[in-house]
Amino acid sequence: MSVAGFTVYDLLVRNAQLHAKRPAVVFEGRRQTFAELMIRVDSLAAGLVARGLQPGQRVCILAQNDPGYLELYGACARQGLIAYPINWRLSSEEVGRVLERAQPVMMVVDTQSLGLIGDWASTRKDIPHWYQFGAEAAVGMQPFETLYADVAPPPRPEVSPDDTFCVISTAAVDIIPRGAALSHANVLAANLQAMALMGVTEADVNIVALPLFHIAALGMTLAVMHAGGCNVVMPKYDPAEAVHLIDEYGGTHISDFPPVLLNLLGAAEKAKSQLASLRIVSGLESPDTIELLHKRTGAQFWTGFGQSETTGFVTLQPVAERPGAAGRPGPLAIVRLVDDYDSDVSTGQPGEILVRGPLVMKEYYGQPDVTEHTFRGGWHHTGDVGRFDDDGYLHYVRRKPEKELIKPGGENVYPAEVESVIMEIAGVEAVCVFGVPDAEWGEAVRAVVQAPQGHALSEPGVIDHVGGRIARFKRPKRVFFTNVLPRTDGGGIDREAVKQAFGEAR
Repeated sequence: MSVAGFTVYDLLVRNAQLHAKRPAVVFEGRRQTFAELMIRVDSLAAGLVARGLQPGQRVCILAQNDPGYLELYGACARQGLIAYPINWRLSSEEVGRVLERAQPVMMVVDTQSLGLIGDWASTRKDIPHWYQFGAEAAVGMQPFETLYADVAPPPRPEVSPDDTFCVISTAAVDIIPRGAALSHANVLAANLQAMALMGVTEADVNIVALPLFHIAALGMTLAVMHAGGCNVVMPKYDPAEAVHLIDEYGGTHISDFPPVLLNLLGAAEKAKSQLASLRIVSGLESPDTIELLHKRTGAQFWTGFGQSETTGFVTLQPVAERPGAAGRPGPLAIVRLVDDYDSDVSTGQPGEILVRGPLVMKEYYGQPDVTEHTFRGGWHHTGDVGRFDDDGYLHYVRRKPEKELIKPGGENVYPAEVESVIMEIAGVEAVCVFGVPDAEWGEAVRAVVQAPQGHALSEPGVIDHVGGRIARFKRPKRVFFTNVLPRTDGGGIDREAVKQAFGEAR
């Protein structure tokens, strides 16, 4: 390895030296020090090597949060393997599509996710290794605990900071979700930027409430770990338990997508907790809920602009610094706003957000053509539109029409995917799917279906069909029917006209 090399595994080595006795991870009351974490990671790496896994191969994880999840990230980093987490809220068919992209040599699941994989452990010979978190396993699976080898750590292979550390699934634009390949250098740069902007130190305690397949959870977990702080891992978010953990362990940070914060504040009020240690809540949230946080606690809400493709936040600020803005570019990012011809727009004018810097992903995994188009001109084209004010603060405007995105509870929903599923229903002639503001989830999916007069289609029927085919968070919350959807001069559905007629007012 180069004398200038530093990887995600190296941050674990550093912390085992500097913070050996400090708590690194807490899970269900059990504390694990940085020294103990290092031993577990090395032991797991030895087990992976013993089973023949080679640098560059993919290990998919389909599970709720678990200490083994973090240890697997560390072991993969050590051996040059690529961690490829999968959203456990997807349907079985959608999980299969992710595997089609990832082509893993190992699959690690938990008990709650067994229903998604069915008999794959016995029938899918293209994936030779199947493991289940814990000391026991279902038929066809091996207990994950048996992977840990009580032997000397294997030699470290050559792993460059520019090698891929993990792949985070993003847009299902092409039916098969794209994967943002994040290098070790990407992750370390994001860690340092978060540490610098938010003042993350070894004194911080992060409540890992969001799932570790999400860049918001993984990014902040690694940033706090990098700083020498502690991560208190929740298997799955429960607001009452989160209040308890914040108070018991002095939690200073929690990441948020609606309705996490609102439910947390409600649970805190019920428990008569002031959340006294809480310092930062970061993510996306409604102004009313943010105001409630500031009124009831001493914490500050931080928000910004970012994507999985940019390893998290590119711009970041406390909301109170410039209400309505998404912050200014961090120290490791350059941001431009351009028109459709990639020419810079004037201050105050909307333009597509372009990003360059060490936060930008390495590539879309296995899609060189898509990567080349996204990186044209030497800039990452985000597909999002924003505007700069006179002081350099970015204000988010919208997604570009061709990359329209809906985010219920922080998850990505692409209208085209939901539309293709609704078009499977007999009697549906055309459909338009879009997002509307939602008090609980931030945004909700809405569908407008074109069907002939006298049709037998129903709103519950459409919703249930979508929920049975793809992830339930992609279901429309409301469905409207019409005899004719408005069209553009070119014959396509006029999405803006549909939104005006069937949007918030309805």
